[in-house]
Amino acid sequence: MSNALDIVQLRTFVAIAECGGFGRAAAALHLSQSTVSQHVRGLERGLDQTLVVREGRRARFTAAGEALLTESRRILAVHDEALARLDASHAGTITVGASETAAEQILPQMLTRLSRAYADRLVQFRLERSTQLTDAVAKGIIDLAVVLDTGNAVPGTEVGALPLRWFAAPGWTPPPAAEPVPLVAYVEPCGMRQRALQGLGTLGRRVEITAESGNVEGVIAAARAGLGIAVLPSAGVAPHGLDVRRDLPELGVVHVRVLARRGLEPGLESAALDALRAFFAARSRTSQRTASDAFMPRP
Repeated sequence: MSNALDIVQLRTFVAIAECGGFGRAAAALHLSQSTVSQHVRGLERGLDQTLVVREGRRARFTAAGEALLTESRRILAVHDEALARLDASHAGTITVGASETAAEQILPQMLTRLSRAYADRLVQFRLERSTQLTDAVAKGIIDLAVVLDTGNAVPGTEVGALPLRWFAAPGWTPPPAAEPVPLVAYVEPCGMRQRALQGLGTLGRRVEITAESGNVEGVIAAARAGLGIAVLPSAGVAPHGLDVRRDLPELGVVHVRVLARRGLEPGLESAALDALRAFFAARSRTSQRTASDAFMPRP
């Protein structure tokens, strides 16, 4: 047995369990699937035990694998908390996290406001899924996080909401009623995926998940390729290469929340909240003008 466990390999091992397989873990960690397999083999060599058994496309943890999974989570929690406490540059750096679907549309204004207000400090950001960001803020690894709440009681301060829209490639047409509707979506767990399934269910339509991804780029790329429809939050601009579909059920909104780590200076949190509230206020005014123009008589 090896005298040491590799932190990177342990993080990959936990990701396999949390994401539901090698492929999904690879997408979440931005690694190749072969690298994920190599990490598992490295752990198995070091411990001289079989940890994961492949069963077709699925992966099953052995008893030894389940035991390592429990220990891995403990080790990673202590490791990450220690790094946060020992990071000498932490006091001079503002770390902001955002879910991928929120980052492109609403994060730039917040980062600009923070950079101006704290010009003597480095502002850096991380892109993760909302569940991962919530955990990172709780551990003090991230100062602030902008997350999406689809109804799962996410903590934090609500700053606005974004409507959920259906998107598809130009020219995409729904299949006949007897055939399933192709859907591209985030891997589970995902509230937007569940909303999409429920919405199509109200039409009495069967659904087939034709592609799934651990990141927003993968979802958009699959929809752009015509593999199916996708559900994403929208701040008014459709992703490049996709059109909004308004012939499908309304899906409501996702709430945008800001999380702040314990002990964060109040001024920093206030600056972030003010920037995001200004963003949503401007968006609301734009929406109201657009609606008003639609009812104005034409010359």
